[in-house]
Amino acid sequence: MRITSTARWRIFGVVLVLPGLIWAVIRLFGLERGWLVQLMAFTPYAAAAAVAPAVIALVGRRWLIATVGAVAALVLAGCVLPRAIPDRDRGPATGFGLTVMTINMYVGQADPSAIVGLVREDDVSILAVQEFTAPARDGFAAAGLGKLLPYNALADDPAHGTTGSGLYSRFPMSGPGAERGKGGNLQAYATIQPPQARALAVESAHPLAPYAESALPLWRADLAAEPVPESPGPLRVLLGDFNSTLDHAPVRALIRRGYRDAADAVGAGLVPTWGTHVPPITLDHVLVDKRIGVREVSVHRVAGSDHRAVIATLTVPMS
Repeated sequence: MRITSTARWRIFGVVLVLPGLIWAVIRLFGLERGWLVQLMAFTPYAAAAAVAPAVIALVGRRWLIATVGAVAALVLAGCVLPRAIPDRDRGPATGFGLTVMTINMYVGQADPSAIVGLVREDDVSILAVQEFTAPARDGFAAAGLGKLLPYNALADDPAHGTTGSGLYSRFPMSGPGAERGKGGNLQAYATIQPPQARALAVESAHPLAPYAESALPLWRADLAAEPVPESPGPLRVLLGDFNSTLDHAPVRALIRRGYRDAADAVGAGLVPTWGTHVPPITLDHVLVDKRIGVREVSVHRVAGSDHRAVIATLTVPMS
């Protein structure tokens, strides 16, 4: 049986555009399950790749295939490209300027001196660390972090180096502590009082990574359990390694409950924060209460860590 040219094009067209179309539907409706959860983290790359099938079909004058490919590409672009465009509404523009920073220390192996150097150079007032260990705590002390950020809430876990968490602050803390998520990671928290500004409930976030299908329920549970802003409750800031990108439905659901992603707000939402052996992706976030403004966000390499530091300058309403 001989396959006609038209039939070949139809088969080729389906093979060409179907992956992008399926990816677009899964991403648009938050349908990721099983191994697709990990794959969904690479949606920005899929969005870029989805353009090629539409162009190939267009050049071949296969209009239906080109149309389907273009729809898939446009849907993915609509999901991804807004992160590279600054929002018109970034929250309050006037108030107390506050710079915060988060870094996953890769089982405490990140260079404490490099982190302290960033704190000093960028005038950081609040530092959140994940995968925090007792040696990392000692390294910070030796590097002089206590002189810059004298208040802290620390929870290193000797039994599991990846679960430790910490907060350091220039300003006084109240109610410091740590809670352990269902996935096992500790999250340090405290209420921090900047001068003449409203107090902030700050937490170093570290949901379990969706590293295997068995971990997915715990990953989802950890994200669902993150504290959310409540009016007239305290202003909230969540910063850390969320083990999720903005292409994961659970983290988008968390943001819709009263947060804004600081990097997304300033057009830096596609800047990667993790990835040494795979294409880099954005797992680390600063989520701020919508009652807080966002001014700037930058991402910095830190020697010894597989994550990058995220530094955000915020505007906190005055008290």
